Amino acid sequence: MFSSAVPYKNQHYAELKRNCINDKTLFEDAEFPVINSSLYFKKPPPGLVEWKRPAEISNAPSLFVEGISAHDLNQGVVGNCWFVAACSCLAMKPDLWKRVIPDHKEQEWDPKHPENYAGIFHFQFWIFGEWVDVVVDDRLPTINKELIYCHSNEKNEFWSALLEKAYAKLSGCYESLEGGNTGDAVVDFSGAVAEAIDLGAEEYYKDQTKQDQLFEDLLKVYDRGGIISCSISAQPHEIELKMSNGLVKGHAYSVTAVKKVRLGHGLLAYFKNETISLIRMRNPWGQTEWKGAWSDTSEEWSKVGDMERGNLGITVADDGEFWMSFSDWCKLFTNADVCRVINTALISVNKTWNEVVHFGSWTKNAEPLLNRCGGCANHKPTFLQNPQFLFDVTKESDEVLISLQQKDMKIHRRFGQGENITIGFSVIKVELNRKYRMHDILTQQCVQTSTFINARTVFMRCTLEQGRYVLIPTTFEPYTLGDYMIRVFTDVDSGCRELTEDKPQVKCWSSFLGYPQVVTHVYVHGAGELQNQDSTGGADPYVIIHCEGRSVRSTIKKDTLNPEFTTSAIFFRKKPRKPLTVEVWNSNAVKDEFMGQVVLSGSVKDTFSPQRLQLRKSGRQMADEMPGTISVRILTSTQLTAM
Repeated sequence: MFSSAVPYKNQHYAELKRNCINDKTLFEDAEFPVINSSLYFKKPPPGLVEWKRPAEISNAPSLFVEGISAHDLNQGVVGNCWFVAACSCLAMKPDLWKRVIPDHKEQEWDPKHPENYAGIFHFQFWIFGEWVDVVVDDRLPTINKELIYCHSNEKNEFWSALLEKAYAKLSGCYESLEGGNTGDAVVDFSGAVAEAIDLGAEEYYKDQTKQDQLFEDLLKVYDRGGIISCSISAQPHEIELKMSNGLVKGHAYSVTAVKKVRLGHGLLAYFKNETISLIRMRNPWGQTEWKGAWSDTSEEWSKVGDMERGNLGITVADDGEFWMSFSDWCKLFTNADVCRVINTALISVNKTWNEVVHFGSWTKNAEPLLNRCGGCANHKPTFLQNPQFLFDVTKESDEVLISLQQKDMKIHRRFGQGENITIGFSVIKVELNRKYRMHDILTQQCVQTSTFINARTVFMRCTLEQGRYVLIPTTFEPYTLGDYMIRVFTDVDSGCRELTEDKPQVKCWSSFLGYPQVVTHVYVHGAGELQNQDSTGGADPYVIIHCEGRSVRSTIKKDTLNPEFTTSAIFFRKKPRKPLTVEVWNSNAVKDEFMGQVVLSGSVKDTFSPQRLQLRKSGRQMADEMPGTISVRILTSTQLTAM
């Protein structure tokens, strides 16, 4: 994640600054000039705008005044509370803001050497999978000598205003920042993975178990350096509407702490060990706070000892920061953006993840095998024409994180476009030996489907059983074009790779060694009434599917005579007349025991209907029956792209 940054618009900060110092001039950014189109495309600011350098606004300008803090920031006249909330979150994470504001000491004003000041700054953002270095000059928009966008409480502190200018440059103009998403900005500051949680739809406040689990998840995210923000949904006429309880609708809040707080006083508090789940937030306005339970002056704080209150840093001031109970938070807030800074370090005390990143495009082609924009699963004829990514879960079960992100569209807003397309993805459990693209869904099971939403990022966390899977990122409607980035996180290497070929390639030696004539899909559902294999009257069976010297083996099903295997395999067969064999074995510490087999002709004339077949012996005794049956389905086609 922390690789070197790519210069935006090919502007190299060090070179530009050196040239300005040598020429004794202040930098003027030709790529983001001080003109109206850099401010707005539709809605002008409320007054006459003058672009001023910090030295024209303050006598002693600084990048930081007494360090960087979440309390530095206030919202301006543009509706960018989401960006200010993200900056508040950033300010609390030194390892992140030092990346976003590189060489911050070198960029700081130096009163002893004013000749080294060149009116140029640079900031770095994680844009669509890579760090981008954005250069800006220091001319900031003002009305009546006051900054009109994001600004600090201290009149001579300028880090937030300059950072916002760099972000506005990336977005085309300041107005493009109106009505954005806090989670998206946090991702751009960190390379984190964003998860949107619909607190209203999930109704956490009605289910204490779900609420407790969510609190534990958020506590873990926060303690591991993650960033959380939240808001209350609003109708267009309710945007930034202050409610009687002090909360503001349609307004982004940054979460500044997640804590289990001990109740009681003195030693008694430790013996009773009674706690309450609290969450602390900050309003980007720098004022207007929650008035209910656990607010600054509420009587609930009398239940907390002085030492615990001191540890929490309780302040009675209208500074925009306040505490509330987690249950009230779940009830009153409707949306949360949870940004996980995923730990992919090789050595760490916390859980680490294996990450795979792929970039691609939804592209249109009249040839179905080449089309890559088939829409969601509602569109069955074209769904499998989408990009496909194969990955393996090698543990018995594993938690998998999947993030699908489309390119940010804010830069197109000034052209009357800029809306996100509706995207999502499906995860299908496939044959254990699949190597080529899917062309039909036979017995394969769609085990997970994300929400489909017109957001920049769609995220899903799920637990998958051992097996092979195909991940299909899609637009909601077919033939919708766009670019995407997909990130897959697993506990161990998943071997995630894009499937690009439809069938085995014809090689120069194919005429000698042969080329597949048919393709066969075999699905083994399960077995029944198997023979006892141990003293407890059970068995640990598994199944092996054999075809032309290749085989696929299922996982072992513990202590059962009626196992459900739900195992499938696909074979591209050079010898269509040679049958396939399905064997059942019992796993044993000393030596595995043969429990029976069935032989399948694999003919194109075979029925695909479920078959329950009697197990038989192998070799010369193949005609003799063995205890138990096996349930299978088999389909063979001469068209190699049929399945």
